[in-house]
Amino acid sequence: MIDIHSHILAGVDDGAKDIDASLEMARAAVEEGITTIIATPHHKNGQYENTKKEIIEATEQLNERLLEEGIDLKVIPGQENRIYGELIEDFSKGEILTIGDGGKFVLIELPSNHVPRYTGQMLFDLQLQGLTPIIVHPERNSELIEHPDMLYKFVKNGAFTQVTASSIAGLFGKKIKKFSEQLIEANLTHFVASDAHNVTSRAFHMNAAYLEIEKKFGTNAVYMFKENAEFILDGQHPYMEPPERVKRKKFLGIF
Repeated sequence: MIDIHSHILAGVDDGAKDIDASLEMARAAVEEGITTIIATPHHKNGQYENTKKEIIEATEQLNERLLEEGIDLKVIPGQENRIYGELIEDFSKGEILTIGDGGKFVLIELPSNHVPRYTGQMLFDLQLQGLTPIIVHPERNSELIEHPDMLYKFVKNGAFTQVTASSIAGLFGKKIKKFSEQLIEANLTHFVASDAHNVTSRAFHMNAAYLEIEKKFGTNAVYMFKENAEFILDGQHPYMEPPERVKRKKFLGIF
């Protein structure tokens, strides 16, 4: 199993605090059946800055330590980029890291409580640069929950999305779990990842998520999510069903 979003690098953001915490997360990942994990520290989120060069160096150091400890896990460099106006400019400067430094897939984080007005244009501009944007944890964005047609337009125009395993497993509450399921049902999400920060409050929960998906959507959906993670590591285009609008069900005659 491949996990495309994690905060396993030590001391760079609000994830693993030190190398011991990184190793603890690595062992927990292996127990979940994860063989490859992409380290995606926060970048330009108002609190943390982790440039391409720094992340690659930290990832190499962690892989060396995993080898020493005999932990059978491969860590690949990535970056969780909070959307901001100079993103394209910084990409041209070599500060933005695509998944595995493959020059293709880039993780984009939106603020938790709104969608910036320029988001659609930025996603388009990234694609003009030959990049494929993957919007991370859209199910936890309050504006998208209220206005899911915004996400429909982003996906229809070529963006991919990734939901968090903990959201599907219900650890962020019933509302976010329900919205995650609606996104899967409407073909508005393409990856499941842990977004793990530690082994306690923000752990992996990948197996729990896939069990929920299998119960509700069948084994084919599980295969699709797992294969899509493999595709992006190979630089291939992930599988994408035609997106649909989220169906809002009436409750006592009220939407």
